[in-house]
Amino acid sequence: MQRPGLMFGAMALAFLSLPLAAQPSPAAYPSKAVRVVVAFVPGGITDVIGRTVARQLEPMGQPVIVENRGGANGQLGSALVAKAPPDGYLLLIGSQGTHGIAPSLYAKLPYDPVKDYEHISILAVAGFLLVVHPSIPAKNLKEMIALAKKNPGKLNYASVSGSSQLMSEMINNMAGIRTIPIPYKGAVPATVAVIGGEADFLIHSFSGLMPLVQAGKLRPLGVTMDKRSPVAPDIPTISEAGLPGYSAMSWFSLLAPAGTPREVITRLNQAIVKGLKSKETIDSFASMAVDAMPMTPEQSADFARNEVAKWARVVKAAGIQPIE
Repeated sequence: MQRPGLMFGAMALAFLSLPLAAQPSPAAYPSKAVRVVVAFVPGGITDVIGRTVARQLEPMGQPVIVENRGGANGQLGSALVAKAPPDGYLLLIGSQGTHGIAPSLYAKLPYDPVKDYEHISILAVAGFLLVVHPSIPAKNLKEMIALAKKNPGKLNYASVSGSSQLMSEMINNMAGIRTIPIPYKGAVPATVAVIGGEADFLIHSFSGLMPLVQAGKLRPLGVTMDKRSPVAPDIPTISEAGLPGYSAMSWFSLLAPAGTPREVITRLNQAIVKGLKSKETIDSFASMAVDAMPMTPEQSADFARNEVAKWARVVKAAGIQPIE
């Protein structure tokens, strides 16, 4: 008779050999549905970009499901993916707000925007538009800066979000002026406030402001990106208009949990880059004043780290205290 210990040892060896054979290798990725988390409610630009990404990943041969996990300004969905198994089956649409600005605006986040993720690719970038109420006696950015210097603390701006506020504070910092933020709970009330003369200027997305610019209800002074927008080629960049070197943009990225195998990241990057270069995607993004911006994983990680450092400097210079 075999001893119980010997029998147990033989059974254990046989059992341990099974998972190795059953485990799918990264080379076989994907072997089941892939889920893409959008950390915001449906309908916004992050959601639209997430669903575009999902279509671009479908040629890999498995279903791609978009899940909206809104809450806490994107923190809940971001934390969910940060803590997920690093196998490439739960991905995240990162953004400037959640992975560029949040580290400086919040004293503590439930995720580390640099250490907790593998970067697959930057997906897209979008410029914002600086507009003023037509009654403001400033026909261009230089005149607005001169007005603010002549009347320190008198000009104010409608603050919609972290991005909007910090882009406005960048103007303050670079121009050496002081304008006062007036917080609003959303883009619509902020825009209404500027139209009604309650607030003097606003930085926000093209989609929300261009129809009002075209109707003469708002005066455009500049584009936040370092190049003009094809949506409004006659509007200069803020850098051209009087603040050389000014460049700020909203951006979106595709992320996986830290530790995801390199083979999986490479496969995802190849699929995304191919999709972002397609005419369908370029045209779709252009209609929203968004530029496709495919990058390698290394370029994407460098881009995101630089953004974190950049906005940290702006927050510090503005004297903004992190939210506890």
